[in-house]
Amino acid sequence: MKWNKDATEGIVVAGGQGQGNALTQLYYPQGIVVDTLGTLYVADSWNHRVMRWTQGDQKQGSVILGGNNSGAG
Repeated sequence: MKWNKDATEGIVVAGGQGQGNALTQLYYPQGIVVDTLGTLYVADSWNHRVMRWTQGDQKQGSVILGGNNSGAG
C-alpha cells in the first residue's frame, strides 16, 4: 500500500493480484527496505528481481535488478 500525506485510504501498488511477474505483482517477496529518501525496495524472490517504488510512483514499481523470472505469468 502507498499512503499519501493526509490520505484517508491507501493505494495498492503491488500484491493482492495473485502470483505473477507484472510490475504490480509480487511472487514470494522476502525482504523490504526503505531508504532515507522514502524509496521502497522489495526483494521479489521467485521472480528473481528487486523492485523499487519512489515517492512519485503512483501504481507500479520498476525492476532495478534481475527480472529473468521463473514466476507464474
